Order: sequence, then structure tokens, then C-alpha cells
Amino acid sequence: MNSVSSRSHSVFMLHLSGVNDEDGTMVEGALNLCDLAGSERLDRSGASSDARRLKETQSINKSLSCLGDVFTSLSNGSSHVPFRNSKLTYLLQDCLSGDGKALMFVNLSPTQASSNESLCSLRFAQRVNKVELGKATKHIQYRTGMKH
Repeated sequence: MNSVSSRSHSVFMLHLSGVNDEDGTMVEGALNLCDLAGSERLDRSGASSDARRLKETQSINKSLSCLGDVFTSLSNGSSHVPFRNSKLTYLLQDCLSGDGKALMFVNLSPTQASSNESLCSLRFAQRVNKVELGKATKHIQYRTGMKH
């Protein structure tokens, strides 16, 4: 295991807005950058002997499982998508709800000892790849009193 890797997810959300003073159009957008902690096997991580690390590992694995459930629901076209099942999926709801675009990178370990985790990561990426969010939409508003 990587002893210096982060033990949490990191989500950076940047909300942007712009105004064209000539025609009064206003646009808004958001950029979400997520660095997800990898899932861990308890026996390999050694977290089972440390109560704090055990809870941390279980929380990470649960949130990744919930994210997988969201991707499965989206790819199946389900009427209900379980965004509220974890804080992570709740935070990502807006960017995964159909009017945005998403890109995912998967990092794999080249070692034989990590082959099971790498295979799980690839299977997760395969599930994500089946999701079609739809066409990204522009959110344009006009200032009142301006000519269109």
C-alpha cells in the first residue's frame, strides 16, 4: 500500500459567471474536480487493527460503492438516481444530472501485488463508461431592460 497517499476524497468546486455588457447576456457554469481515494481491502491495508483507519476505510469504500450505484442508475436510465446515499454523490449531483460533461481518469498500480485492486478499478471505469449524460447545455440569461 502507498503509505503517503491521501486517505480521503477531495472535491474542488469552482462556480463561474460572466456578463457580456454589450448584449446583456449572462452565463454561469461550474467546474468540479474530484480526486477519489481508492478502495481498499481491509486485510491488505492493515486498517482492521486501527479503529480510526478502519472507520475511514469503510467510509471511503461505502462512498465509492454509492458512486457506483449512481453510475449504474444513470446508465440504466432509472427514474430514481440515489444521489443522497452519500455526501460524495450528493455533492456531485449537479454535474452528473445530465446538463454537463464528465471525464474520469483511473490510476492503476503496475505491481503484481496490486493486480486485484487494478482490476476492480478497471471494472469501475467500465461501469462509468456506460453512462450517457446527454448533451451539455448552455445556461444563458438576459439582463432585464437590455435589447436582445
